[in-house]
Amino acid sequence: MNSFQWMWRQLTSMRTALILLMMLGLASIPGSLFPQRNQNPMKVRDFISHNPTLSHWLEKIQIFDVYSSPWFSAIYILLFISLIGCVLPRSLEHVRAIGKKPPLTPKYLDRMEGFSELDRPVDGTLDQAQAWFKKNHFRIRREENSISAEKGYSRETGNLLFHLSLILILVAVAAGGLFGSKGETILNVGDRFINTPTSYDNISFAKFQREGDMVPFSLRVLDFKASYDVKTNAPTDYTLKVAASNPIGSKEVLKTIKVNSPLTYGSTKVYLQANGYSPVVAVRDKADKLIFEGAVTFLPQDGNLTSIGAIKLPDMVPQIGMVASFLPTADRSPTRGAFSSFPEVLDPRLLVSVWMGNLGLDNGTPQSVYRVDTSKMQRIGLKALKLGEIYNFGEGTLTFEGYRSWVNLQIVDDPGKIYALVGAILAILGLLTSLFTRQRRIWIKSDGRVQIAGLAKNGVPGLDEELASLKIALMGIEE
Repeated sequence: MNSFQWMWRQLTSMRTALILLMMLGLASIPGSLFPQRNQNPMKVRDFISHNPTLSHWLEKIQIFDVYSSPWFSAIYILLFISLIGCVLPRSLEHVRAIGKKPPLTPKYLDRMEGFSELDRPVDGTLDQAQAWFKKNHFRIRREENSISAEKGYSRETGNLLFHLSLILILVAVAAGGLFGSKGETILNVGDRFINTPTSYDNISFAKFQREGDMVPFSLRVLDFKASYDVKTNAPTDYTLKVAASNPIGSKEVLKTIKVNSPLTYGSTKVYLQANGYSPVVAVRDKADKLIFEGAVTFLPQDGNLTSIGAIKLPDMVPQIGMVASFLPTADRSPTRGAFSSFPEVLDPRLLVSVWMGNLGLDNGTPQSVYRVDTSKMQRIGLKALKLGEIYNFGEGTLTFEGYRSWVNLQIVDDPGKIYALVGAILAILGLLTSLFTRQRRIWIKSDGRVQIAGLAKNGVPGLDEELASLKIALMGIEE
């Protein structure tokens, strides 16, 4: 039993809590350095394919699943227990002590800080001192020949509030990790989104989150406008207009989503994450039969939205794959080749490299929709298309019909976020209270001679000034 008590005391000490907090921060670093399976499984697969030997050992310690790994959870739970075991007893003791009077006046004041004796009559001294203490917000304990006064008790209150707020933040983060979800989807202007798992490009559920817990809503993308600085090419504003209905099937309401102004349904928020362009193309075979027509999402590669994408045509015989680049404002240099010089569509070009052969879609290995595996294909054409231009690549024709803007929406259900925000605000308030509150005690005796002394807890300066102010107030009686 004694060894258990010793272990409990060690675990619930502030020193252990600080060590565990540092360990939690260090344990989070791999989650930032390596792709995580619950956030981007495609990147994890690419990393493993390019680093098979390293990935073999990383998988053993669950580096690709850091935040759900046993070792990260163990640190998190131990920190949680440590903080509760350390802070709650102190908090209960503090609550019980709030209404108590200051401690008795020490017998020997000459051993305290700022000790001095006043050359003045004893009569009326304690009454005058008591009035000064009340005016300066001291708690008072008056005895027959002495007064014990205390000020700044809220310093400990702020300190405990800070640590209790950390516990609230940990609970909030745990709630988000157990009952939340996070997903992304790319939508072209004109597309419709329904908040079901099949509508997402990728989505991850927390341990206790289920599909039926998702907020029922739908969005229809009406318009997207991006503004840029003509001198720096930097974005100045993004505005997304959607028609939203909640619940699904109810009357649609016009909503505006901006980067720092998400659409909110309870604990679910819809964030505007990124944007780009989707060239609209039409592909016909040799017999002029329409094989494909529509917008193809391209991924931006730089701030001017030079974008790359892929057009895959597995139904053509032989199969055709097109590796393409979209330039909103086409430009060219001897060193860079073709690129976009401005993010808005001012002079668009579609650069296409046409490949013929086996696309590799039937071998069971997942492929990125933005890349073409050309390892078993032969290039049969290369062309830069202007808007409306038709390119005959031998096996058919490609028409560059136009473009659409797309937006990447991140949809996050985090039920613990509001509590984390409250915890963060309370933690800051508690820290400020703890840092700027001056805690001190002052005693005065009048048993034959008037003696004054004080004690500045935590070594916070300012005690000498307060003792001097008290002396002036007491000596003022004599004047």
